[in-house]
Amino acid sequence: MLEISNHDLSGEEAYWLVHMQQALALAENVTSASPNPRVGCVLADGSEVVGTGWHLGTGEPHAERMALLNAGDRAKNSTVFVSLEPCCHVGRTGSCVEALREAGVARVIIPVIDPNPLVAGKGVQGLVDAGIDVIRLIDFESQARAINLGFFKRYESKRPYVRLKLAMSMDGRTALANGESKWISGTESRKDVQSIRRLSDAVVTGVGTVLSDNPQLNVRDSAGVKPVGQPLRVVLDTQLRTPVDSRIFDAAGPLLFLFSGEGDAVVDRAEALRARTANVERVKVCDAEGRADIASVLKLLLEDYGCNEVLIEAGATLAGGFISEGLVDELIIYLAPKLLGSDGRPLLDFGEITSMDLAPRFAIASATQFGEDLRIVFKR
Repeated sequence: MLEISNHDLSGEEAYWLVHMQQALALAENVTSASPNPRVGCVLADGSEVVGTGWHLGTGEPHAERMALLNAGDRAKNSTVFVSLEPCCHVGRTGSCVEALREAGVARVIIPVIDPNPLVAGKGVQGLVDAGIDVIRLIDFESQARAINLGFFKRYESKRPYVRLKLAMSMDGRTALANGESKWISGTESRKDVQSIRRLSDAVVTGVGTVLSDNPQLNVRDSAGVKPVGQPLRVVLDTQLRTPVDSRIFDAAGPLLFLFSGEGDAVVDRAEALRARTANVERVKVCDAEGRADIASVLKLLLEDYGCNEVLIEAGATLAGGFISEGLVDELIIYLAPKLLGSDGRPLLDFGEITSMDLAPRFAIASATQFGEDLRIVFKR
């Protein structure tokens, strides 16, 4: 495999940048393919695109196979631009390396190696063994990884990529002292939250938020565009106190309750929730108060529910728990130009920090205005 930087390309190879950018854009437009990665593919004959494809999800054709089908006979001797190393193993679909070999493509250009140990360089080797030139455009690696943050997190850290979303006033409050919180942020910010939910495989909240806000946590229509799918909605509810007439049951999409309590009453409430077509599972306890161990919750979502990217929309205690455990990769804060006063409810609630050196630290990744609000994205 030859590794090339963008500035090393010759004049007649400049179109490679355009085709690779198109392959990445196709991947980026996929809402979620979990537990698989988002992948886009472009087949080209010189500067002309002869086929495109993208992977929609488990069991669906991979991006390369869709592009080959669209290209037909023109796939032979073409150059393939794909946003991730082609797979070489047989799962629910066949090997993409084999499909590319059978189609007679001349060259495959990728930006990054697949982290899945079933592939991880084996796809490149399979292409080379088939006599197909392989080139990696190294300057596109960070963009390719950004499209599949959860997929890379799955294999590199054995857990999902976690985003924590919060909305606060200028003085760091999330609600008035009496609990009123609708609405701190404006309409434009709330629309943006829908786009973040759309990218998430699961949205996690706590029973306190369910009882106080009665949310649905689903992805709603945006500008007349219906969501492709709904994320798994997860409620951490130690004693299963969620009322069976809560609005969370009214929205479409899968629903999971995780509890850690014991006793006949909890068993009865579990059956009542299952009668509302929700999944209910017991999870590991982390403390004397019987609260769920959130690291094991993430492990469950990854391994049993195929979640690569998880969004936390919760109150101060649960949100603070994810922060203090070091399990938040990305913190998204909507800052509203309002002051709620010292009696307002705090943004986060976790243990005392006795030294500045122990304070959780994030770097500002972006700041974007939505209406009157400012969305600030922090990353570890």
